[in-house]
Amino acid sequence: VKDALDRVLRLVSVGSKRFLTNKVDRSVTGLIARQQCAGPLHLTVSDVAVIGQSHFGLTGSAISIGEQPLKTLINPSAMARLSVGEALTNIVWAKISRLEDIKCSGNWMWAAKLPGEGARLYDAAVALRDIMLELGIAIDGGKDSLSMAAKVISGDKSETVKSPGTLVISAYATCPDITNVITPDIKQPGKSKLLFIDLGNGRNRLGGTALAQVYSQIGNESPDVEDAKLLKRTFNAVQKLIYGNLILSGHDRSDGGLITTLLEMAFSGNCGMEVTISNQQSAISNQLSEKDIMPILFSEELGLVIEYLPKNEKKIFTELKKQRIPCRIIGKTITNKKIKIKGNNKFVLNEGMRVLRGIWEETSYQLERLQMNPDCADEEKKVIFDRKGYNFKLTFNPKPTPLPIMKKAKKPSVAIIREEGSNSDRELTSAFYQAGFDVWDATMTDFLEGKVDLDNFKGMAFVGGFSYADVLDSSKGWAGVIKFNKSIYEQFQKFYNRPDTFSLGVCNGCQLMALLGWIPWQDIEDKYQPRFIQNVSGRFESRFASVKIFPSPAIMLKGMEGSTLGIWVAHGEGRAHFPQREILEKVVKKNLAPVRFVDDNGRATTVYPFNPNGSVEGIAALCSPDGRHLAIMPHPERTFQKWNWAWMPEEWKKNLKASPWLRLFQNAREWCKGNKLL
Repeated sequence: VKDALDRVLRLVSVGSKRFLTNKVDRSVTGLIARQQCAGPLHLTVSDVAVIGQSHFGLTGSAISIGEQPLKTLINPSAMARLSVGEALTNIVWAKISRLEDIKCSGNWMWAAKLPGEGARLYDAAVALRDIMLELGIAIDGGKDSLSMAAKVISGDKSETVKSPGTLVISAYATCPDITNVITPDIKQPGKSKLLFIDLGNGRNRLGGTALAQVYSQIGNESPDVEDAKLLKRTFNAVQKLIYGNLILSGHDRSDGGLITTLLEMAFSGNCGMEVTISNQQSAISNQLSEKDIMPILFSEELGLVIEYLPKNEKKIFTELKKQRIPCRIIGKTITNKKIKIKGNNKFVLNEGMRVLRGIWEETSYQLERLQMNPDCADEEKKVIFDRKGYNFKLTFNPKPTPLPIMKKAKKPSVAIIREEGSNSDRELTSAFYQAGFDVWDATMTDFLEGKVDLDNFKGMAFVGGFSYADVLDSSKGWAGVIKFNKSIYEQFQKFYNRPDTFSLGVCNGCQLMALLGWIPWQDIEDKYQPRFIQNVSGRFESRFASVKIFPSPAIMLKGMEGSTLGIWVAHGEGRAHFPQREILEKVVKKNLAPVRFVDDNGRATTVYPFNPNGSVEGIAALCSPDGRHLAIMPHPERTFQKWNWAWMPEEWKKNLKASPWLRLFQNAREWCKGNKLL
């Protein structure tokens, strides 16, 4: 088992996908409720994506993917059925309106023009139609690529290389509550138990699996979906359990088999587990020989694993038995970081969880070294082994903006300023609106055409994104529009100098404020002006980072000092650069760096990935000496609602009435009120 597991966990389709997720923006729009990563270590284990419909409610949609290309080599029909099944066992973890509301996009990739492939494609399409009819779901779109073959010529010889026929099912459905989503990370180690739902109904076929692949085999018999009605009953039963708050965490059985499912739950929960493969494991068979253990652990038949508290066991089993769903208790979670799996009363695996997680991360790490600064990849590998996980701390009580304030006719006005290529204006607008501001959209074209007068505003906010596609480096084009247009420059400078105004720059807007010389203070020579340059990693970074709020004059961070909070980071040029050491020392001495990246112990750090850009002193924000102007590289506007957070302590989820980052925008309003600007 150990040798097989070592090979399987290194497979790209099974192991960590960190090499993919860190380099794409997973927070833009501020509507993301669930993305690829989960748990206190932000590991790539999520089953389902969830996005909100707006910033002003909890409705939205869930999206999942199912694909099983290797099964095509044995049975194209089984591949099609399993692709649908995997999409359903992924989307099941988000509470949706109902199964029948699921619609799918089908993406076919096939070498259909080669002999025999057209017939195989037809068989897969018929199987897809039939299982969808049984399940009561439907395809409403998709695409195809039917020339997935190439002729390779070498000297006098030629060979045709073809892609395995592949169907990718993207399933999507409406969610009445985007916060009601189950993630794979173990929530209560040492207190909870593990339940296995066997949708293979005792069958543990190994054809086309990761296990077969790592031993250069294909196999003779593929996993399949023989009982679509069982899949349908299970889907509805699990949805009912989610609605009843009976499930702590859950994960589907897919690439890598049951053992991978269990390990990913432990990896992301940063804990251990004890699992027993008994004669009841197959759910229908009472016999288990030594040779049966490998298929049970590595088969990729459909299935689910659920973490639950013992007090809910009766309710869970009552529902599952009522629906005739084969299930068994297979183990329990433990706080000790060990993975113990027993079969026939002896250990088949007894290994440190962190050692196995290191193997699971290894292939991703090697790929990371090829696409970024290898020193950063090495640094991340070093710290991830012993990571404790996020260690957030609150020094205040976040509250929603009171209704009387929201309903006031007269509110302070703020201009949300954007440029060509900006993409964070909607979430920034929503954040200020929900803090009680009168919010106005203003483009740089409006300023060029003289349509906007900043005399009418108390606040100004520069949004994030990629102005002019960052072709001239981040924000340089935007800064040029302001600095080299006399009337616009004078209007902006007048606004900056008025004592009754404030400004906020986020990400691209933060870089802009630095290039304008608005932070840390004005009249610094251009060659010494602090600015934000390319990340040490050499690439765009998407992270859910920990930052600490330090004492400072920043009006928007008043009362938040001492808090350590999670926040989305999404930038390629966020490293604070101080050409003159004396300016950095003055910034630190005068407390003008109010937000800093910190490690799991709450200490400001330059260590990657805690500090995703390598900023000196962990600097993530700068403010002016009077505190009215704040430039911040991470995105508070993408974290101003609780459901925006990639991970939040369970007690915060239950007890907090609002996201801590809403306070930043509320503080701006309170400052206006205190200065009698309302």
